[in-house]
Amino acid sequence: MAVICLLTASCSNENDVTVSNPVETAPVRVEVNDFSMSVEDFTGSGGRTRAAEDPGTYKDVKAITLAFYNGSTEIYKATHVKDNGSNASFGSFSCHLPLGTYTMVVVGYGFLDGDVFTLTSPTEASFSPKARETFVKTQTVNISNTNAVNLSATLERIISGLQIISTDTRVEGVAKIRTTYAKGGLSFNPTTGLATVNTGFAVEVNPSKPVGQTVNFASFAFLASDEQDINITIDVLDNGDNVLFTKTIQNVPFKRNRKTILRGPVFQTTAQTSSVFQIESAWLDETTVEF
Repeated sequence: MAVICLLTASCSNENDVTVSNPVETAPVRVEVNDFSMSVEDFTGSGGRTRAAEDPGTYKDVKAITLAFYNGSTEIYKATHVKDNGSNASFGSFSCHLPLGTYTMVVVGYGFLDGDVFTLTSPTEASFSPKARETFVKTQTVNISNTNAVNLSATLERIISGLQIISTDTRVEGVAKIRTTYAKGGLSFNPTTGLATVNTGFAVEVNPSKPVGQTVNFASFAFLASDEQDINITIDVLDNGDNVLFTKTIQNVPFKRNRKTILRGPVFQTTAQTSSVFQIESAWLDETTVEF
């Protein structure tokens, strides 16, 4: 999670505000200071907190997008993408806003080469071709005069994670593994943190482990509700996209800000299924499903 402070500052050279009729503006600076990880147990009866982490060094947040909207009209938007340097200015935004009331949207997320993240309104954002770890906060900001405004907000993780661990080893001829979610989606509402579609999707990975070793890979989904049971299909493909092995695990439990682990034979056609719970220190309680 992240603490956001709006502090006084001169306008940077990022994105200028565009308005049809220029009016008085106020200097605004949005500073993403750190990410503070909070972990609660499954029942919500207690929790523990990890030390705050600088977003410049927190490895799972590669980009931060800030936007201000007047209704559905975009007034300002800028994105920082983490590079391999010091990233001293990562998460520090400056702009001028006309007097008025706005919805501020801040999204911190994972970002890799080939990813596309689109933010179009306080209620619509999406990833392609894969969802990444995502932290979001929206709040109302009132600019009533030209003085600087100090505000704070907290970014919360809204994504649900799935990790698949094979108990058998990769065999010859395997080129890709496809994971298909029967529900959920790759787009979300930043205001509610829920998926905007619930029709499911598929993601593919190229296993990095060689023949004879077990595989371990992860993906993410936005849920249509805080908790959701989803059928997961795992297809093992060859170079021609022919299915070598396939299996479907019914009613896999997902929850926002929780990682679900599927552990079982990926390269065989038979499986046993059972459920246990494990703890992951960086997320809420994991769900492990043996298959």
